[in-house]
Amino acid sequence: MKRILSCFAIASMLVILISSCGSTCKMANKNLLKSNTWELKTINGSAFETKEFLTGTPYLLFQKSGKLLGSTGCNNMMGTYKLKKACLQLDPGAITRMACQGNGEAIFLDAMKKVQSMKIDAEKLTLSGDNKEIMTFVPKK
Repeated sequence: MKRILSCFAIASMLVILISSCGSTCKMANKNLLKSNTWELKTINGSAFETKEFLTGTPYLLFQKSGKLLGSTGCNNMMGTYKLKKACLQLDPGAITRMACQGNGEAIFLDAMKKVQSMKIDAEKLTLSGDNKEIMTFVPKK
């Protein structure tokens, strides 16, 4: 009987441990995400260099259908996003092919690949990956 109770206790502890290691993504306010065009504010922990983005500030527009529209600061893009709770994956999809000076577009697209989660309020969208802030956005005015 003791052995059965011990096995049950160990099994219960494993179930609790496994379930606690699950998704760290908390529920996000999807309406806020989709109700704004989000303009880049910071990338890789610092304010972005406007000289790297010659045609304007990069932005993202999340549509209800899972489509992602935006600008890399040089080219336009039309891709998709997947959102489950606050877990987020971005795919820039099709991108126009205008020649871009500087490294801004490459830095922005690389950062998009690293996004795993988001935090949002009416004033700020924070995209993170590997427990680090990757990019922040503010509503476009």
